[in-house]
Amino acid sequence: MASAANLNAVRETMDVLLEISRLLNTGLDMESLSICVRLCEQGINPEALASVIKELRKATDSLKTAENMTG
Repeated sequence: MASAANLNAVRETMDVLLEISRLLNTGLDMESLSICVRLCEQGINPEALASVIKELRKATDSLKTAENMTG
């Protein structure tokens, strides 16, 4: 079982990563950032993950634009 000190270290690390994410204007919230970190820890290529996120955002923006034009 993880110790309280270990949990505090993980929480502090995630807080720092979230602050870096905000400074870089990634648009990731804590949950999304946590998922990305876990995927990278499991061996997912970070550059490929970033590309997928960008493509998903483009697709979402396109859908929103199309909705606004028809609605």
